[in-house]
Amino acid sequence: MKIEDIMTTEVRTVGVDTPLAEVAQILSEHSLSGLVVVEDGKVVGVVSEADILMKERGRVPERQRLLGLLHDHRPEDEAKLNASTAGEAMTSPAITIGPRTSISEAAARMIDSRIHRMPVVGDDGGLLGIVTRADLVRAFVRTDEDIAREVREGVVFGMLWIPPEEVTV
Repeated sequence: MKIEDIMTTEVRTVGVDTPLAEVAQILSEHSLSGLVVVEDGKVVGVVSEADILMKERGRVPERQRLLGLLHDHRPEDEAKLNASTAGEAMTSPAITIGPRTSISEAAARMIDSRIHRMPVVGDDGGLLGIVTRADLVRAFVRTDEDIAREVREGVVFGMLWIPPEEVTV
């Protein structure tokens, strides 16, 4: 099964200049946890609840001595504290995925990158859809007949060019 089979094609997006208060309102009104940020028709980043919460949390006092040295303080976190637009708060560049990528590869990339959503883009970088962890979990909930059909059509016929009726799955 490929990403194009499970992705959501109607994606809410915002521009880089969208005020952060408007981003928060969209997230809240539509029960979303993140939005794709686009500029000139291309995906440039993702702004999530975590990005907004970072701004709301404010600065964390520097830790004392050794713990302060070990603290994971990143320059992009400082910029997000002062953000007023989606472009300033977003995580960029966005980690994206192609529509023909397998769902198992998408799951691995989400886990390894510690992200919850990936914009699906075409070869030109244009937005085609979005896939979330929830979409991937739903893809694993299939009947045996659905799986058998995928094997017949995708592997037996699609890769091996054997007529599906000649094989028992």
